[in-house]
Formats: sequence, structure tokens, C-alpha cells
Amino acid sequence: MSLDYRRFQSDSLLETYKLERDRIKKYTSDLPVTTNLMGLYPELDYFKWAKEIDVISWDNYPSINTPISMTAMTHDLMRGLKSGQPFMLMEQTPSQQNWQAYNALKRPGVMRLWSYQAIAHGADTVMFFQLRRSRGATEKYHGAVIEHVGHEHTRVFKECAHLGQELQTLADQTMGTRVKAKVAITFDWENRWAIDLSSGPSIALDYVEEVHKYYQAFYRKNIPVDMIGVEADLSQYDMVIAPVLYMIKDGHADRLKTFVTNGGTFVTTFFSGIVNEADLVTLGGYPGELRELVGIWAEEIDALDPTVKNHITFDKRYGKLSGKYMCSTLFDLIHSEGADVLATYQSDFYAGMPALTRNQFGKGQAYYIASSPEQRFIDDFVAILQDEKQLTPILVSDPGVEVCAREDADQRFLFVINHNKEQAHFHTGEHGYADLLNDQSYHGLSRIEGRGVLVLKDKNRETEERQ
Repeated sequence: MSLDYRRFQSDSLLETYKLERDRIKKYTSDLPVTTNLMGLYPELDYFKWAKEIDVISWDNYPSINTPISMTAMTHDLMRGLKSGQPFMLMEQTPSQQNWQAYNALKRPGVMRLWSYQAIAHGADTVMFFQLRRSRGATEKYHGAVIEHVGHEHTRVFKECAHLGQELQTLADQTMGTRVKAKVAITFDWENRWAIDLSSGPSIALDYVEEVHKYYQAFYRKNIPVDMIGVEADLSQYDMVIAPVLYMIKDGHADRLKTFVTNGGTFVTTFFSGIVNEADLVTLGGYPGELRELVGIWAEEIDALDPTVKNHITFDKRYGKLSGKYMCSTLFDLIHSEGADVLATYQSDFYAGMPALTRNQFGKGQAYYIASSPEQRFIDDFVAILQDEKQLTPILVSDPGVEVCAREDADQRFLFVINHNKEQAHFHTGEHGYADLLNDQSYHGLSRIEGRGVLVLKDKNRETEERQ
């Protein structure tokens, strides 16, 4: 299979959708048209599809072992398809799925928890598949609001009804508010295809997982992130991170240079800048069109079995980064062409060569990470970026407590979501908040029950509005 075939496949299905949409619009031109997307589905370029869809909607069916942060990232990607416009959670199961290897029930409270996670990340609509379980065919065991027993006296029905009552009280307050972020992470389907179809250098390279590692570091700190395509306007961001940016499309490198020149921080990694959008290698040395921006030249790329580890080592502390960190899979052998060398490889024949660099470019700076590091490295590195750009968490919270914000010109809502089974804590700082779901007040160090959800409104802002 070739990159051109992948594009043809995606574009052909898009043309079919457009024909169906246009026929609907012929008779109901005032009604929005959508189709249910499937998150990280690899076969379709959803940034292209988004241009033809009035409102984004998608189906959220995580596996039993899907990280909560991966689901959050996918919500943010769906929101990013139309530059932050609120989206629809068109499908989720109220209880269990039917097609996975192990179709576990959603534990009590989890359906509500995951519904609010979607809202916190930009959904204005929460829906279910399906209303009733069918009697036959492949989806007869797929969860439903009404089980085969046929009445409302079930745990699932009661949980769905309770959620509906809560959302009815929130609808006129949170509808239309948006998530605001100063950090953007680039995701590009064609870049993903090109990496997957590349004959080498490593079968172990997973584009989605590399992107997720950087997203997860911000997620854990309750720092909001926009997931953007390569055509996005970068001027609203302080920082753009583009892991494994293998393919550089026309004009993208110039937009990145303008962004950094004007004071932005850009981060990219190994195996970036290799080919153009025709999947042809950019001659003259890796990372191609990014070479001047990042201030390095990658001479070779080593690919080892993922079980073989090297280390990124620091001769002196750089922010939170110190000592050594494991790295694996791919190893760019790079030379500085003006970039500061912050860390080096510990072993193999390229011991002592740069593994982390920083290049001053105009008013901003560009980082290059030459290998795939352990999560601990990325967490510590993101802490440095956070300090450099003075990025403040929405709220400080215990691990497993997710905090998101949605706002407009007049109001701001905080969603505190405890994914832990046990009680946990968060800190509101100097602000006092009122929960719209239970009318309780929160100030300073506060508790949230296991699998609990709070929708908080700033009391200080409320007072200012009344004045």
C-alpha cells in the first residue's frame, strides 16, 4: 500500500459523504449535517473531513486498558478539527461494548465520569448507543439504556436518567463555552500514514504513542492543550510541540519559523523533517526544512530493538532534568549547527553525541530531542517548558484527578473529575468556588469523592459580574 492510495481511499469516502450531505442540504439547508467520526481511526484524514462537516461528532469506545489521558487527548483532537468549536459525543455505551476481546461493564459512576470528561474537553452534547438492546445480530450484547429486561429498574437506566437530570441543569450555563490553551500539539494523519508505510527504520515506531507521551505530561499537570493540524494558526499559542514530524508539508516549516521568530517555543523530536508531502526525502541533510530552525544536522538514524536501551545524560542540571534517562527505539546521530547541547548519549559508538539541544531563533527557541525517552524525561522536560512560558495549572490536584476549564467572555467553569476509586484532593488556591451540581462551596485544600465530578464556578468572578 502506498501513501497515494491511503489519500485516495480517504478522499473517496469523503466524496461519498459530500454527496449524501449535499442531498440533505437540498431539502434542509438550515440544518447542520454531521457524521460520526471515530477518534484516532487511522484510515481517514479527519482534518480534511472537518472542512465538510458542520459540527464534529464522534464515538468514544475506549478499551479496558486505554489510558484516561489517551481518551482526553482524543477529545481534544476532535475539538481541534474545527479550531476549538464544541463537538458532539454522539456515541458511547451506557454499560459495555460487544466487539472487544474483554467487554467489561462500566463500573458504577464511570459512565457519568467519562461523560463529564467529554464535556470538560469541549462537548456540548452527550448521547448513547443504543436506546434498547437488539434481540439479534452482532450488537445484541452491546450496552443500551434499556436492557433486554425491558424496564427502567436497572442500574444502567438509573445512572443514565441521573446524568440527564444533571445535564439539564447545566445546559444553559456551559453550552457554547470553549477550552482555551496556550500549548498546542501537532497531529497529522498523512504524517502518520507516511511513517506507518515507511520501509524502515523501525517497526516499533508508534506515532500515536509518541504524541501521547507529550500530551500526557501536560495532562498530568492540568495544563490545557489544543491538538492541531499542520494548517492551524499558531499565533495564539506560546508553545507548539510536534513529535516525530516526519513529513513537512508545503509552507509548514515557514510558519514554524515565523512562530519561533516571534517568540514562540517549538519542540520536535527524532525522525523529523525527513520527507516532503510527496514522501520524497528532502536532500541536503536531516531534518530537512527544519534544519535551520533547530540548529542541528542528523547524520544517521540508528534503529534498535526496543528492549535495547541507551541513556540521555546530563553533565549538569538543566531545570528539573539531571542525571540520566533511558531512551530507546530510534537514535538520531546529530551535530550542533549553532544549537546548545543540553544532554548527550551515554553509550554505544555515538556516546557523547548530542541527545537534547536548544536553538535560539529570533525571539524564540527550538528544542530537538534525538531519541524516544522514557516518560520521566518528558515529564521533567515539560516542567522546564512550563517554567519558561509561565504556564499555570488550572488547579493543583492529586494524581488521577483531572481538571479542565471552559469559558467565554463572561464566565469560567472548572471541571474536577476524580478517576480514582478512592477519595482525593485538589487545591483551589485563593479562589472560592461553588459547585453547580451539589451547591457546596470549595476553598483551598478540598476533597472529592472517588469517581466524583464537580462543576465549579468562581465565586469571585460571580461577585464581579453582579457588581
